[in-house]
Amino acid sequence: MGDIRIEHVVTSGTFSLDGGTWEVENNVWLIGDDDDVVIIDPAHDPATIAEAIGQREVTAILLTHGHDDHIRAVDEFRQLVDAPVFLPPADRMLWNEVFPETSPDGYVNDGDVFEIAGESLHAIHTPGHSPGSTCYYLPEERTLFSGDTLFNGGPGATGRSYSDFPTIIESIRGHLLTLPPEVVVLTGHGEATSIGAEASQLDEWIARGH
Repeated sequence: MGDIRIEHVVTSGTFSLDGGTWEVENNVWLIGDDDDVVIIDPAHDPATIAEAIGQREVTAILLTHGHDDHIRAVDEFRQLVDAPVFLPPADRMLWNEVFPETSPDGYVNDGDVFEIAGESLHAIHTPGHSPGSTCYYLPEERTLFSGDTLFNGGPGATGRSYSDFPTIIESIRGHLLTLPPEVVVLTGHGEATSIGAEASQLDEWIARGH
């Protein structure tokens, strides 16, 4: 077993909700060592992600939420790598819109811990962008995988179905901005940031309302 490392694949595709469709690029995160790896949000392109994994065993596929850009490829991906998919249970209705006839292999709840490469990855339920939105925190590495809850420059979008701005603000303020300021935030889309960089902007987000 080698030291833990975090790898990054960017994939391109579309996001559809409420009758609209948008082009998006998604960040896919690989966390592990030379033997085993956990995948967060294997979006759009299973073959490219599998290539980045190589011969390593995928021990878990963790979803941050159920929007279709994050999950549409996951059924194909889990068959490709033979690994279980864990979905936040409050987003099951979003899963059902994409996969009405299949189920995730398990559910991820607030406080769940996944062991990888000798370290612990902690699930933090942060509703707002969607009811089930969940971040994953790797404390020994001072790294947070924020999905679409927290971005470089503000909270995730809350203008569509199943989302709520006051709820995402409370999630960020109560569960994420309490982390050490040096924690690196690796997002579901776009550039990385840090807890300290975003904490200073909280009042501005509240004032602008998004």
